[in-house]
Amino acid sequence: MANSINIKNKKAFYQYFIQDRFTAGIALTGTEIKSIREGKANLAESYCQFRDNELFVFGLHISEYKFGTYNNHDPKRPRKLLLNKRELKKIFTSLAEKGLTIVPLRLFINENGLAKLEISIAKGKKLYDKRESLKAKDSKREIERDRSRF
Repeated sequence: MANSINIKNKKAFYQYFIQDRFTAGIALTGTEIKSIREGKANLAESYCQFRDNELFVFGLHISEYKFGTYNNHDPKRPRKLLLNKRELKKIFTSLAEKGLTIVPLRLFINENGLAKLEISIAKGKKLYDKRESLKAKDSKREIERDRSRF
C-alpha cells in the first residue's frame, strides 16, 4: 500500500524548468491522510509560499473523507510543509533570484506510511520553450513507436 500512492503534477514539468528537488513532510489532519491513502488528491493548481519563515502549500486539493463526520477538513486549506532549517534557508535564498518559484511535483506515501510532498525550485518556461518540449515529446514517442514495430 505504501508504494501505490503516487500523485504527480504533470503540468509542472510542462510549465517549468525543474532545478533543485526537496522532499518535505506535510502537517495533515486525520481525515486528510485517509483521503490521500484513497488517492483523492490533486496537485494541478498548487503552489508553495513562505509565511512567517515557514513554508506552506496552497491550492493542494485533498477531497473530503467520505466517512468523515463534522470533523472533516477543508479541501483547499493551506498546509504547512515540514523541512529542516537548513533546507528552508537554502530554498529562501534561492528564491531571491528573479523568476524562480517553488512548485509541488509529487505527493506520495513513503515506506513508513507518512505523506510526503516532493517540491522543486523551478523557473517558468516561455512559450517557445513549451513548444520545444512538445516537439521533443512527440519525437520520442515516434521513435518508441518505430522500435516497437521491429
